[in-house]
This record gives sequence, C-alpha cells and structure tokens, in this order.
Amino acid sequence: MVIYADADTDEYKFYYLSLVTDYYTKEIVGWCVGETLEAKFTIEALKMALKRIDPNKQYDLIHHSDRGVQYASFAYTDILKANGIKISMTECGDPKDNAVAERVNGIIKNELLMGMKSRGIEEARAAVASAIDFYNNERPHMSLDWMTPAEAALCSGELKKKWVSYRENHIKNDVA
Repeated sequence: MVIYADADTDEYKFYYLSLVTDYYTKEIVGWCVGETLEAKFTIEALKMALKRIDPNKQYDLIHHSDRGVQYASFAYTDILKANGIKISMTECGDPKDNAVAERVNGIIKNELLMGMKSRGIEEARAAVASAIDFYNNERPHMSLDWMTPAEAALCSGELKKKWVSYRENHIKNDVA
C-alpha cells in the first residue's frame, strides 16, 4: 500500500502497490499502482513480470504470495497456471511467511517514498517508477554481497551474503 497526501488539499488518499519480486535477485520485475485492491492491478504487475520470461526456455517457477483476495482470484491464478507457475501462499497471514515481499515493500514505502506528496495517481505512479528504478539499479543489498538487484540478475549459482542465514544452512544440510 502507498499512502499519499494530496499536494493540493493535504487530504490522504490510499493507492495500492502490487509488486512481483524475483526471490533470487530481489529485483522488482513487475509492478502496478491502483486505486483499489482489485485483481486487475495485480494482474498488470504479473503480466509485466511475465514479459521478462523467455517463452522458448523452460523454468521451474514458484509464485509465493499472501492470501489476499487479488492473489487468490481465479483471474490471477489462471494466469499463473497457464504459464506453468506453481502457486504457494502463506498459511496464516504471518508477515514472516513472506519475508522477502515484506522487506521489499518496507524499503519502497519507508526508504524511498516516505513523506512524498502527489497530485493524483499518475504522479504517484511516476514516483513509484522512480523508486523502483533506484531500488533495482542503484541500491546495493547486503543479502546480494552488496550488489544491486540488477547486478545480481546477471549472476548464476549461489549468491554470497554478508550475513549467515541459519535457516538456509539448516535447509541445505537437511536436504544433503
């Protein structure tokens, strides 16, 4: 969600930000700002992300989201299924179940858009576009060995981190 104070009236208006983030690179690959939580806005973000996928390659993709009505709608899940994308949703609404999404949302809202004012949704969309461009191309991430998401997108294999994930280590050791 993005909250903007109208620059003309100082009244608050809510706009809803839908993001599709690549888990590996933390890159925002699809996004849309809408005036409601209708699925059409999340579908627009999903379609933006799908344009980046080479239709001639085979992928093993998983789409993970919360259980918001827009992500659980038939219109949204039908697109995922039509593209061979597995669907994963949080169980109980715990933000830790979707930590990457919560982290990205927090960076966009609290670091890059906090306190911004707009004169309507088009100005809000332009501000979000600028924030996402900065996030993807200029903001390094400790979890990506201080690379930007765009730089990480050029990599393959396991990415180094500047911290230890005991959860990931446990999963690796348990699977091995």
